[in-house]
Amino acid sequence: MISERVVNALTFAGLLVVPIWALWVDEPFTITLITRAVILAIAAVGLNIALGIGGLVSLGHAMFFGLGGYAMGILASHAQTYVPLDLGLLTIAGTKSMPVIWVVATLVSGLVAWIVGVLSLRTSGVYFIMITLAFGQMFFYFAISWSAYGGEDGLSIYVRNGFPGLNTLVPVQFYGLCFVILCIVLFLNARLQASPFGLALNAARQVPLRVETVGLDPRRLKLVAFVISGAITGLAGALFADLNRFVSPTMFSWQLSGELIVLIIIGGVGRLFGPVIGACMFVALEHWLGGLTDFWHVFLGLILLAIVLFARGGIIGLLTGKEGSHV
Repeated sequence: MISERVVNALTFAGLLVVPIWALWVDEPFTITLITRAVILAIAAVGLNIALGIGGLVSLGHAMFFGLGGYAMGILASHAQTYVPLDLGLLTIAGTKSMPVIWVVATLVSGLVAWIVGVLSLRTSGVYFIMITLAFGQMFFYFAISWSAYGGEDGLSIYVRNGFPGLNTLVPVQFYGLCFVILCIVLFLNARLQASPFGLALNAARQVPLRVETVGLDPRRLKLVAFVISGAITGLAGALFADLNRFVSPTMFSWQLSGELIVLIIIGGVGRLFGPVIGACMFVALEHWLGGLTDFWHVFLGLILLAIVLFARGGIIGLLTGKEGSHV
């Protein structure tokens, strides 16, 4: 068995080596694949804050992913058509600036996460799962009927948004941008877990009654975690939309919410690099097995079943011999 730090270091090194190798052998598609994995990892790291630390099994987290994507799509589409966004009392010009789009995506997703969290956290267990699913489906069907931004057909963005000093159309440069954001999110997650808030949140997941006896409100702790989780997932959605230069209602789908949970389970619930390993494995299986058969999800299901039955700590738990968090 090896230590978790070694597994994390090897994963980190792989995220650096693979794009450098792909650039060396002139394989831009491989860079795009690992960029997709990194963006999904950012979204899964966000969900892991609520799921792994707070024990909140959300089946509607794709709503934040979709909100981030549509924040990017709406702002970029108004910038490319030179028509400002009219909000009645407020008129906002579109923008192609990634930093501005990220701020908007994060704030919008965080605000919606707060509203959804205030209502959803009145329940627990399967009721919490179903109410988050209901909110996600509300946004999904709203996006389908939103004809102003493509409706069911989605919305295309012709040119990738810009970042100062970089040519984001170059795959390796856009990957580097996403990789840096993943590192920042992982650092914040690590600091959060080790902070007094993280310890209190973990305690609220395990023994909420004892947390209440020391004067803390478990619901408020979980609400803060849910908002942080939603904001990070929204940022990932904006990056994902920029990667594809396309947004559609599928970004709100419950299937995507389920996939994010699967990524965490594969890597290891509550593990710092669990979502990263899960995302890389998911994208690799999607690419390699998807080229062999349209039913590649069957193999993913078998892997997930094996992990649930024999490796409760995910891949990291299997390698280190330690089980992860129990939700």
